[in-house]
Amino acid sequence: MAKRQLLILGIRASFHTLAAVLVAGVIFTALFLSRNGMPKENPQSEGVSNVKEGEGSDRECNLFEGKWVFDNESNPIYKEEECKFMSDQLACGKFGRKDSSYKFWRWQPHKCDLPRFNGTKLLERLRNKRMVYVGDSLNRGQWVSMVCMASSVITNPKMMYFHSNGSNLITFKSLEYNATIDFYWAPLMVESNSDDPTNHRLPERIVRIQSIEKHARHWTESDIIVLNSYLWWLRPHMKTLWGSFEKLDGIYKEVEMVRVYEMALQTMSQWLEVHVNSNLTKLFFMSMSPTHERAEEWGGKNKQNCYGETSLIDKEGYHGKGSDPKMMIVVENVLDELKRRGLNMHMINITQLSEYRKDGHPSIYRKQWEPLKKSQVLDPSSYSDCIHWCLPGVPDVWNQLLYAYIIDDHKSN
Repeated sequence: MAKRQLLILGIRASFHTLAAVLVAGVIFTALFLSRNGMPKENPQSEGVSNVKEGEGSDRECNLFEGKWVFDNESNPIYKEEECKFMSDQLACGKFGRKDSSYKFWRWQPHKCDLPRFNGTKLLERLRNKRMVYVGDSLNRGQWVSMVCMASSVITNPKMMYFHSNGSNLITFKSLEYNATIDFYWAPLMVESNSDDPTNHRLPERIVRIQSIEKHARHWTESDIIVLNSYLWWLRPHMKTLWGSFEKLDGIYKEVEMVRVYEMALQTMSQWLEVHVNSNLTKLFFMSMSPTHERAEEWGGKNKQNCYGETSLIDKEGYHGKGSDPKMMIVVENVLDELKRRGLNMHMINITQLSEYRKDGHPSIYRKQWEPLKKSQVLDPSSYSDCIHWCLPGVPDVWNQLLYAYIIDDHKSN
């Protein structure tokens, strides 16, 4: 009897063991299938999530990948002649440009729609806040664009304030919203001998590569900071100064451009890491704005440039020699490292979409410090401005991209 009971107990134990093994196997199989046998979600990419149906709805949109679409119904957002803050450097219509198609192109991302700019919504977001553009004349042009776009919804001129006394700082304010949009001139970000907003055309460019406080103390406390720095670095080498411009014991050294550019960005990132509260301030860096100074690059005639161009470059992925990929990589690396240290700065990638717009530059239709002479107008191959942009025009789209991040809180992963 005892042996029989032991046998029965052994059978029961074996049965329970087998059952436990089977249950464990089922659980393991379910877990395995849930992790490996089902479709995986794609990691979120930078951009918006209002993906169009039938266009890869399993992926989010990248705002910077798309095409230009002619749209003379919703563009331009403002009229050149009605913006009280228009710069003569960018007012191409005022200075004789007859064709106007450059005003009507909008940027269409491949898999979503770029949010339509709403000036009232922007000013409401900026209520009691300060937004500042910091950089060179290209960033100043983008500032003019933003002020024109925002002020187009302000019907009472007495509710706008503008101040420019020849200093590095230019201020626009909407009094109703107590919203400030500033521009601060710092073409190389760090301190340089080109910091005077008017007298900066010097034969030799010198930077104090480790000094940024002179500029940064004017904009560090802002709620939104939009930086750029590219154009003024375009030379093989840059003279750098360790020391002060006021003293004679400084150390000067010629440094290869990409390396000194990297050093300047690192100085910027170190300052921001220490002085900016990431919970209060949004940071943006505008990527390099391309130039169109050699028509042969897009199939035009040798020794010609952007003058007379009224059509877009239609080759997808076109990349001219006016942009330096090495500098773009430097920016990406510095911003990635800054993010790893806990401070996120979004790069607004305007480079590729602007590459297509050889039609968007002022060429001879602008005033720099003084109007072009007749002999210069008759020689557009030598005197055309193929660096800056007509307004309304391409910089309005740059600001629409920026607006998408400010208003809709698009994230950079």
